[in-house]
Amino acid sequence: MATVDTIVSDLAQRARETGRLGIDTEFMGEGRYRPLLCLVQVVVEGDGEGGEVRVEVLDPLGAGFDAAPLADVLADPDVEIVLHAGRQDVALLRRVWETDVRNVFDTQVAAGFAGRRAQLGYEALLSELLGVRLRKSASFTRWDARPLSEEQVHYAREDVLHLLQLADALQAQLSERGRLEWAREECRALEDVSDERDADAIFARLPRVNSLDPAQRAVARELVEWREAVAREGDRPVPSVLPDAALVEIAKRRPQSMERLAQIRGLNEGTLRRRGPAIVATVERGRARAPIPSDGVRTPPPDPADAPLIALAEALVRAGAARAELAYELLAARADLQRIVTAVREGASEPDVRTLQGWRRELVGLELLELLEGRRSLRVGPDREIVVSD
Repeated sequence: MATVDTIVSDLAQRARETGRLGIDTEFMGEGRYRPLLCLVQVVVEGDGEGGEVRVEVLDPLGAGFDAAPLADVLADPDVEIVLHAGRQDVALLRRVWETDVRNVFDTQVAAGFAGRRAQLGYEALLSELLGVRLRKSASFTRWDARPLSEEQVHYAREDVLHLLQLADALQAQLSERGRLEWAREECRALEDVSDERDADAIFARLPRVNSLDPAQRAVARELVEWREAVAREGDRPVPSVLPDAALVEIAKRRPQSMERLAQIRGLNEGTLRRRGPAIVATVERGRARAPIPSDGVRTPPPDPADAPLIALAEALVRAGAARAELAYELLAARADLQRIVTAVREGASEPDVRTLQGWRRELVGLELLELLEGRRSLRVGPDREIVVSD
């Protein structure tokens, strides 16, 4: 019987020989600081033309598990890494296996370029493209419990069994439409996703943090660092250590005693008892920090008069998506349209949004700018479709 090390090495070697590897993960995020990688399912092409694929379910929690050979493959730009809805999988593998993930092909992303609806699930996509139906019987289960049941292992295997076949079908459709490179370009953005927690970004996202004065902001920053350290060391969810709203209120009041701390809403008795002294000490350290000025002028709220223009812009983009048989979500989000409308209204330079870049610019971006500048118009065509006119 082959050892786990031999299986991992064989999978890595086969992936390099064929230039492709499919992968999926199971993880547990509940009650933890960051998700725990519990299972890794790998599929590679079988021997010989038309041979069955080889699927292995690997246990990264097993004693002595060495992921190095597969981690090296994930970072190899000559090996295509196939996933479905792989954003969290990539972030998790990058962190836990300390590797890069290159040459990603995400079948959910690709489906949007093949005329399928956005964020289509794996089970639905398999049914629509391959006529394969899965028995999703163990989707919500304790993947960190051992031993795994036969039902869990079967579920895990099915999650990758048809993954390479699905990628083949999508790539064939995209090649026929001349959109394979569009999909690959979109998938490249997944290579840089991360679940690392950045204290600066967390601080900037705190509710009402810009309403604090510089000295209060310094206390809030100290509390963020303390909260992250406590959650990380105890492997606890961050809000269970100290909720955002309570953190900001503490920074605002800067209590110097347990009595004053107890007067702040949002702190339950358990938190006060376990962490109260540490919070007061953290506030004191924050008082000693250099004040942190506000980040500058806050983004003004949208002008209510923009709403009709945003609706008009969305109609143009949706019409373009329908003509091209693309998922609308691949072209724009409401926030993108708001920034474009604001820039045109204020006579500012073009905003840095994806709708105005690359192939999206050619497809709808230039028409959108011309529409907002009054050089194009929309009308309803004979088949009740939106027509863009000069």
